[in-house]
Amino acid sequence: MKYIDEFRDKEVAKGVIAEIKRTVEEIKQNPEIKLPIRIMEICGGQTHSILQYGIHSALPEEVEFVHGPGCPVCVTPIETINLALELAKQPNVIFTSFGDMLRVPGSDENMFEAKAKGADIRWVRYSPTEAVEIAKQNPDKEVIFFAIGFETTTAPITAALHRAETDGVKNFSILPAMVRVPPALEVILSDPECVVDGILAAGHVCTVMGTEEYEPLVQKYGVPIVVTGFQPVDILNGTLMVLKQLRDGRSEIENAYGWVARASGNTVAKTLIDKYFKIIDRKWRGIGTIPNSGFGLRDEYLHYDAELKWKNIDARKEPEPNAYCGLVLMGKIKPTECPFFRKECSQEHPIGALMVSSEGACAAYFLYQQDISPSTSSGQGETK
Repeated sequence: MKYIDEFRDKEVAKGVIAEIKRTVEEIKQNPEIKLPIRIMEICGGQTHSILQYGIHSALPEEVEFVHGPGCPVCVTPIETINLALELAKQPNVIFTSFGDMLRVPGSDENMFEAKAKGADIRWVRYSPTEAVEIAKQNPDKEVIFFAIGFETTTAPITAALHRAETDGVKNFSILPAMVRVPPALEVILSDPECVVDGILAAGHVCTVMGTEEYEPLVQKYGVPIVVTGFQPVDILNGTLMVLKQLRDGRSEIENAYGWVARASGNTVAKTLIDKYFKIIDRKWRGIGTIPNSGFGLRDEYLHYDAELKWKNIDARKEPEPNAYCGLVLMGKIKPTECPFFRKECSQEHPIGALMVSSEGACAAYFLYQQDISPSTSSGQGETK
């Protein structure tokens, strides 16, 4: 707990904020730098910290956070959710999933509602290997794990596959829906309407895959990328590092999460991922198909692919509930600019995945809306 306390230390945060303000004043002396400076945090966990601790209102008005597609629940397409629901309803199937996915609405219902109607749907609390254990305990059932997530979650999913392979578990499969961060950033940065001046990359993704994956993006688009953690001082320090790069006319990949993340990442985890998965194109909710943005099972492991095991199931491919989810995911609008926010779409009755997920930007704004009113956006506040 020592390190968590230190990264939430109010006095330390005040010191970093003071340095940010000094740096912004220096930036303002350069007329070639357009204001406000828009910094995109990739991870939904970072978004929640920014709003929960009032970081957005503690910084000068010349610095604005925009929110990226860093929530795997939020970017999972509705047709994939429909397919998951259909698989869960099949006879002799036990469908397992991380908890966030259970409330995400499909076209007609969510997992909780399907469970109430009789589907055997179970919440995996800690690790995908729990689903393998369920399969061992129920040899007469087919156990499916809803394999969503970024690179961080892909590593433990490979651990589950390795366990199933090693132990000879034949009644286990996954519904692959994993995605990769760098290709999504490529789409955002290449957009002619892109307003992003700097990026806070997610430390846990880089812990697995390393920081070197971001080097080509920095070189191609000239946008500073700083890898950070998720606590207030983490995020403030990363913001300061981005601002200093902009002040100095630099664009580099910098690592503010160096006690965990390395340039090459976790080589053991990467080796396992490469053993079971290949890089494929993947559709993202609200964005569309992004080349090379997903993980799919290699040919020799396709017997673990639930979609192929039940290839005759026709999941309805219906349009997204609204176009605003994609605009929020791309950082083009804030959740409060969506006409459905806090009206038709709320935490009690979400119509979009960004409101359902614990890491969704809309959920963060819904929970901490009192911190984003006009009266607190002058940059005169301080972190809580």
